[in-house]
Amino acid sequence: MQNSPTSDYSPLRELLEIDSPSGFTYQACDYIVSYLKDLGYTPALTNKGAIRCQFGENPRLAIAAHLDTLGAIVSGINPNGTLRFSLLGGLSLTGAEGEYVRIRTLDEQIYTGTILLNDPSSHTNNRRESTDRSINNMHIRLDEEVYNRNDTDKLGINIGDIICLNVNYEEKESGYIKSRFLDNKAGCFILMELAKQYAGKNVPVEIFFSNYEEVGHGGTCGYSDTITDLLVIDMGVLGDACEGDEVSCSICAKDSTGPYDYRMRQSLVRLAKSHNIPYKQDVYPFYGSDGSAALRAGNDMRVGLIGPGVAASHSTERSHKKGIQATLDLCEAFIEDQFIG
Repeated sequence: MQNSPTSDYSPLRELLEIDSPSGFTYQACDYIVSYLKDLGYTPALTNKGAIRCQFGENPRLAIAAHLDTLGAIVSGINPNGTLRFSLLGGLSLTGAEGEYVRIRTLDEQIYTGTILLNDPSSHTNNRRESTDRSINNMHIRLDEEVYNRNDTDKLGINIGDIICLNVNYEEKESGYIKSRFLDNKAGCFILMELAKQYAGKNVPVEIFFSNYEEVGHGGTCGYSDTITDLLVIDMGVLGDACEGDEVSCSICAKDSTGPYDYRMRQSLVRLAKSHNIPYKQDVYPFYGSDGSAALRAGNDMRVGLIGPGVAASHSTERSHKKGIQATLDLCEAFIEDQFIG
């Protein structure tokens, strides 16, 4: 059943390098829509801007991933011309300190800067290392000659402008991929690979790219009316409290919002075993997904959650091609078990 391992990860890199914090996903959506149209599909945008694409008529299974990422938004301009900011999603401030960013204005100007602690020099601040990081004691230093608020105002930067972090993508010979926002563009890449594999085949499946998952409501609506099962692909949690790793597909039994469908998980584990797909089962202590959102919104669906293990989530993330491939293989096994036999 399993395909040869995916060798071309350039679509993943291209997608990662498109800025798409929650609320600013239209360029990433344009990229996905163009990709799917080139394969012969007719994708549709929901009113919220999510993407729905059917592999066949009257789909019963939706496989979903979210293309929105973490980021920030300008919340004010300081007297010295630096920027205050508010977070979009649960960005780790300790992991983001020192990162280069882009500020994208409403009139489509782009400025660059750096996320820093207030008074960041160790030569002037001997409490620098012991200070807790928060949005109240951090700022963005602009790469422009600004000395006061008026200087920054003249650039056209305003409250509400979007702040995007550099992804710093690296693909290693060892198979590891290092990048911000593998949560969850690695999952989107898996949907893109499924679209390639099932192009021209009439199977009752749709793929769904949500665009507000990081702020909690991405998966609430927008699916075809015929959907009865939802398989969510999102990052597998790694850490001391979990069994997962970067080279396996994580199958989530429960997260902070409650258990996923028992029978669906039973099928996923059976298929992983029978097809020799590396997997780990886990309970995620601090986690929610588009599947959680779909259930809370009242959708009458069975919901399962799987995904490649991602280390250092919401910070300087890393995964492995083996884990991505394992998740792709398990998706295909589930589709064939349900609809092809």
